[in-house]
Amino acid sequence: MSEEKEPQTFEGAMEQLEGVVDKLEEGDVPLEEAIQMFQQGMALSKYCHERLQKVEKQMDQILNEDGETEHLDIEEETGE
Repeated sequence: MSEEKEPQTFEGAMEQLEGVVDKLEEGDVPLEEAIQMFQQGMALSKYCHERLQKVEKQMDQILNEDGETEHLDIEEETGE
């Protein structure tokens, strides 16, 4: 199995995760490789979940300040 790069964005992680799922769904992956791909998929899923939780906290903070909404620039907030 080729090593995948660390995702730099949520979208990149989702794209890698979709690729892993597609390969596993094909069903012709050798067992050892399938286990590695499953572990990679779980790591990508965890990364996506953590990113979503971070954005949710940011949204809660923005919505709670003075009861008004503000523009949310995720890339500026995360330094991406």
